[in-house]
Amino acid sequence: MTVTLADVAARARVSPATVSRVLNGNYPVAASTRERVLRAVDDLDYVLNGPASSLAAATSDLVGILVNDIADPFFGIMAGAAQTQIGGPGDGSGRAGGEKLAVICNTGGSPERELTYLTLLQRQRAAAVVLTGGAVEYPEHQAAMAAKLAKMADAGTRIVFCGRPPLPEGDALVAALAFDNRGGGRRLTEHLISLGHRRIGYVAGPPERTTTRHRLEGHREALRGAGLGDAEAGAEERLTVHGPYDRRSGYEATLEILRRDPTVTAVVAANDTVALGACAAVRDQGLRIPQDISVAGFDDLPFSVDAVPALTTVRLPLFEAGARSGRLAMGKENPPPGGIATIAAELMIRGSTAPPRVG
Repeated sequence: MTVTLADVAARARVSPATVSRVLNGNYPVAASTRERVLRAVDDLDYVLNGPASSLAAATSDLVGILVNDIADPFFGIMAGAAQTQIGGPGDGSGRAGGEKLAVICNTGGSPERELTYLTLLQRQRAAAVVLTGGAVEYPEHQAAMAAKLAKMADAGTRIVFCGRPPLPEGDALVAALAFDNRGGGRRLTEHLISLGHRRIGYVAGPPERTTTRHRLEGHREALRGAGLGDAEAGAEERLTVHGPYDRRSGYEATLEILRRDPTVTAVVAANDTVALGACAAVRDQGLRIPQDISVAGFDDLPFSVDAVPALTTVRLPLFEAGARSGRLAMGKENPPPGGIATIAAELMIRGSTAPPRVG
């Protein structure tokens, strides 16, 4: 049953006019009253009615693009590409045609902010939502996400995942475009092993994220496939350090790996930004890349080819995936069979990796 403004007013023990004032923000309301109304809105999952044109179509001209960090090229490239399909140029007259208004929602990696933005987009009857990057694997958050997205889909919002796998439960998606992070991680480590590396450190991302888990699983599959994973009890864990997906994490984690095992000859980083920090740590220890230690990244961000030496990495087609997610969100492209597509990752071999030094 549809929740009405009167239901919210009754729950908050205020008049409907007061509820309207709080939601529209056009009239001063006591802080305690405002908090009571907003709590009732959340408890009842009330969706604010938009303009009459929105009601006629059940959705608005708004599309939300959720990112962890818009300053991170990984997310910026995908979001920008999606926006080219969502809010592309019109007919030159200044009038809006079939375009939508794309709004970037920066969650900072917070599960709570992710749900908050979805609620705000739900209240605005967003035409579509594109969620980019890896997902948090907390069961409670996954359940809350599945429930929220199902309600939005029922109201006519298109849901597209870009760069993340589908939720364990929930069939509200138009499509999920998932990167082959596991396969890319495996091929990257296999490359290092083929060069002769046997002591390989790994700088991982936050442990609760799907991207982190899949890339690390690929790395360890390669180690075990070469008979290296179980060569020493606890070796995999000892040579793995988790941290944020940023340069500082790469720097500090690499120093820790070298402290734990000075015989390490290669370091794999969770992404290219982390790899830059790893390179700085190696150099600050008076070591050369790749003569003393090889360093590899992941994503093939624009700066990776300009690093010195150029960074061996795994290329993900970020722009292509983002643009495709935008077309799916706009209904310009048919969903893949079953709603799920796995996007291949490509190994890019450059100067930052080489055979280990002998002697």
